[in-house]
Amino acid sequence: MPQPEPSPQIPIRGKAKSTLGDPDFQELFQSVYDGAIIATMAGKMVDANVRAINFLKYSREELLSLNLTNIISGANASTLTTLEAGVKKDRFILIQAYCTRKDKVLFPVEIAVNPLTVGGTEYLCCFIRDITWRQQAEEMLKTIHTAIQNAATGIVIADLNGQIDYANQAAGQLCGKTESLSGHHVQDLFPESETYPVILTAIKAGTNWSAEVLMPRKNGFPLYVQVSAAPNRNADEELTSMILSFLDISDRIRAQEANQQAERQNVMMESLGAACHHLGQPATVLMASLELMARVKDNDKALGEELLTSSIEAAESLRKMLHKLNDITEYKTTSYIDGKDSPGQTESRILDVIAR
Repeated sequence: MPQPEPSPQIPIRGKAKSTLGDPDFQELFQSVYDGAIIATMAGKMVDANVRAINFLKYSREELLSLNLTNIISGANASTLTTLEAGVKKDRFILIQAYCTRKDKVLFPVEIAVNPLTVGGTEYLCCFIRDITWRQQAEEMLKTIHTAIQNAATGIVIADLNGQIDYANQAAGQLCGKTESLSGHHVQDLFPESETYPVILTAIKAGTNWSAEVLMPRKNGFPLYVQVSAAPNRNADEELTSMILSFLDISDRIRAQEANQQAERQNVMMESLGAACHHLGQPATVLMASLELMARVKDNDKALGEELLTSSIEAAESLRKMLHKLNDITEYKTTSYIDGKDSPGQTESRILDVIAR
């Protein structure tokens, strides 16, 4: 008795009902991993394996009532004519297209078409492979490549000898190179520093590395870059290359320098205020002593000598402070009286300077 026809959802090797070819041929045909369809040169389908039935969601009878043009999106009689001429000339044609399932859902496929002669009649033998996952992976790779290529951060991939295999546009711009960096050496990016040997040591140790580096440019302007390096491994966890990223931090460095300059100016203003206060004390003593000396009577010799000594001490204090200010290398302020500092009150602070 004939074997029952298999369910379209359950692959069963070599059990599909067909009169095309001998049993051995059918056993081989039904066990093919790809969806396989045999059609006349005019496109009329005469046989299909279980895999093709599962792909296309038709029953066997429904599928064999169709033409190849019904399942290959956009195909027509001209397509079949081209296929026939192609297989007779080259014996093999590989095409990428979309197939249409019974529910009208399209899916990407790769179809290998070659001629097949059975019982003296020539047919088109089509092996259909669903490449949905491959196409999704390719689209993802394209998206990633586009993102890396257009990223503002410079990206460089180099082998373990330092030879650059890939560099995006930002990397070339940061390094001041108009031509592609591919083929250059990583050392070329740091010609005046020992950065590359340090990076290579870290990569070969299997560790990440990051530092702020001053990179020279042809225009003479300094370029501060945050450089990060990471080891790249293959599926077997073998070290194959290094990936470097370059982030321009020149604006941040300039902002820090501007803040430091503003801070220095603020300290200078505070120090000048404290200096005036500091100089005011001996100046006041000197002025008071001189006024009193002008009023001292000639017979009060002891008081006169006391006032003269006080004036000399005040003048000496002024001389030392002015000399110290002349040799300043660093300005800062400190509490006038220990433990009596009041933030924001200039009169509570005096100038503390470091002379060269």
